[in-house]
Amino acid sequence: MSRAITLLLAGDVMTGRGMDQLMPTPVPARICEDYVQDARDYVRLAEAQSGAIARPVADDYIWGEALERFERLQPDLRIVNLETAVTSHGEAWPGKRIHYRMHPAHIRCLRAAKIDACSLANNHVLDWGRAGLIETLDSLRKAGIATAGAGIDAARAAQPAELGVRGSRVLLFACGLPSSGVPGGWRATAERCGVNFLRDLSQRALDALDRQIAAERRGEDTVIVSLHWGGNWGYAVDDEERDFARGLIEAGVDVVHGHSSHHAKAIEVHRDRLILYGCGDFINDYEGIHGHESWRGDLAPAYFAELIDGRLQSLQVELFRSKRLRLRRAAPKDRVWWRDTLNRECARFGTCYALGSDGVLSAAADAAEPAV
Repeated sequence: MSRAITLLLAGDVMTGRGMDQLMPTPVPARICEDYVQDARDYVRLAEAQSGAIARPVADDYIWGEALERFERLQPDLRIVNLETAVTSHGEAWPGKRIHYRMHPAHIRCLRAAKIDACSLANNHVLDWGRAGLIETLDSLRKAGIATAGAGIDAARAAQPAELGVRGSRVLLFACGLPSSGVPGGWRATAERCGVNFLRDLSQRALDALDRQIAAERRGEDTVIVSLHWGGNWGYAVDDEERDFARGLIEAGVDVVHGHSSHHAKAIEVHRDRLILYGCGDFINDYEGIHGHESWRGDLAPAYFAELIDGRLQSLQVELFRSKRLRLRRAAPKDRVWWRDTLNRECARFGTCYALGSDGVLSAAADAAEPAV
């Protein structure tokens, strides 16, 4: 019997710092950054850009108009990269320039969006130390949100989130790489908590990850690998990243869910399987911060992938933009810009996207042959 699954996949969800300050019981606003020492300043920047925000906000406020689109499309699973420690622990990781955290009570904002699973293998999950990670894991577990990519030891960090859809299993594996800023010292070991850390994208690393997957997978499971890799800015997908992603697909992975870049990167369909090289940010407090406007990191895509037996049947992209730290559907001119930029970057992979009258981007039928 065929297994049909619709996934909602989004990139970085950062509910700490200014976002946390919007909510009813924020952690102390004092932060240790080079230019900003009060997390409320990020709210003030957004207000200066777009207008006042009445506080405290409701649990679903930050998701805005995205929630209506989620409900309309009814994905079976909603998966994001949670780039925030969920902790009231007060000791930041020493020597790190940026620290994100959200008060555990604000886990309600993730539940409001019905998030099913979070990748935690990223460069912010240990911002508030190992005690902060333990509290993050505990908070998400109590909220009924599955996690992958971090754990109390190496075995738990490598273990996938096991998700069920109509009697079928979906396994979510997650790994963080140094190219995205994950410190090597955050690697989980047999004796300490941490992230599922990949040192590089070598054949040896690919083989090791393939073994992790093979040890957990049963015959008809759908497998997603979430990778936090690459820098914040830049569209380039280098040969090493391409070969690693394709290698995962060729080893039996169904979806590669990449993130770290603040803007979206190319999409590839390899052997009928989906590769998202970089999903871009979905939730953050960057509104009003200037300096990288040309990349359009303010545009927040949500990817809806329909799979049958792991093979991609359709892909739709809903595009949002933050205003007053709340997602709204992107304007027509923003969607056209995003489509044209996406198609430019996807050309080498043979994928092409059309913009429908409803403002939704969908895979076009006239995609060119991929460049090798």
